[in-house]
Amino acid sequence: MIQEFEKIDKVQGDLKLPGDKSISHRAVMFSAMAKGESKIFNLSSSEDVISTKECFEVVGVEFDETEEVLIVRGKGAGNFATPFKPLYAGNSGTTTRLISGFLIAQNFKSIVTGDFSLSQRPMKRVVDPLRTMGGDITCSENDTLPIMVNPIDAIKAINYDLPIPSAQIKSSVLIAGLHSDGVTSVIEKVQSRNHTEKMLGLKVERTERGIISYSSKKNYPQAREYFVPSDISTAAFFVVLTLLSENSSLTLKNVSLNETRTGYLEVLKKMRAHIKIDNKQEKAGEEFGDVFVESSKLNNVEIPEKIIPNIIDEIPILSIAGLFAEGRFEINKASELRKKETDRIKAVCENLRLIGLNVEESEDGYSISGSPKNIKAEFQSYGDHRIAMAFGILSMLLPNGGKVNDFDCVKISNPEFMKQIKNVVL
Repeated sequence: MIQEFEKIDKVQGDLKLPGDKSISHRAVMFSAMAKGESKIFNLSSSEDVISTKECFEVVGVEFDETEEVLIVRGKGAGNFATPFKPLYAGNSGTTTRLISGFLIAQNFKSIVTGDFSLSQRPMKRVVDPLRTMGGDITCSENDTLPIMVNPIDAIKAINYDLPIPSAQIKSSVLIAGLHSDGVTSVIEKVQSRNHTEKMLGLKVERTERGIISYSSKKNYPQAREYFVPSDISTAAFFVVLTLLSENSSLTLKNVSLNETRTGYLEVLKKMRAHIKIDNKQEKAGEEFGDVFVESSKLNNVEIPEKIIPNIIDEIPILSIAGLFAEGRFEINKASELRKKETDRIKAVCENLRLIGLNVEESEDGYSISGSPKNIKAEFQSYGDHRIAMAFGILSMLLPNGGKVNDFDCVKISNPEFMKQIKNVVL
């Protein structure tokens, strides 16, 4: 589907977004693992989170859903049903990698598959530490899906040094550690998203070696209620659209303010963005609040390497902000962008060249300078939801608008994107 966008006049109003995707995945997974009934409020409606639910349905977990709440009837350790078919993770790398840590501890064989895009993404990075824990787990000869798991007698606790900043790998190992008699630790030099640690109440230490997270059987999830704050990564698209539109202001309600996810807000503030946080609250260790944004004249700034893991999903939309800011926008040390739903470095660079910008691409980043030509471009999403939304935002800022090909892929994270846009733009 080709989605066409016209230039907007301004952004105004309040907006409540669906629940955070990262927190929603974990709320579903931990509720399914717990014995008894859990309730999840404001769950993400994304296709990725639906994939997590469907994988757990295959192993016997029951769900009841209304507009307000998802009720999960968890099975408890050792009580899951033998899967009657492969667990299909769709496009979701989070589903695949986190559920692998759960599956190596089960008493049945299982196979995890995914769509074409997910089947090209690297899986050896999660398979290797799970093997070290004793898991009988393999992936394809190309280190991709399918992942195949056989039952084992017992999970071994390990001390694992995370080779790259990855909340998915870290979480998978910590989830596997919930099934071990010992204590598993994961050490990371650069902190990645910490939703797993917060939601399970894991012990975390900051040491000279790095940030160490611990898990064991005592941390196994219990049935409970979860409130999922609004998705901070989805909010980024509306934040940037408001900043770059004249005479505009927007309040985004109950947005997740987890400290490992707010990096892009800090970058934008350094770029002189008018952003204010109100009504801060906390539930189950997760902070959230209202994000107020106003039109701003931005200046590009140096983006340090240490913040890259914190902003990795927001780099495409930050690039759009940088395009309209004073000076050259540059991102480096972000090679992980090439291993997402598509090669996001290549996707951003090729799309920006369509409107005549000066784009220099490197192995781990790119720089952007110049002014867009006054043309109506047809941008490519490459089947990547974040590329699709980023270039939808850009199209609304260009004098002649623009088009985004294969825009349907936004359903992976935010199927209501167009409806939300119509509610706040004039």
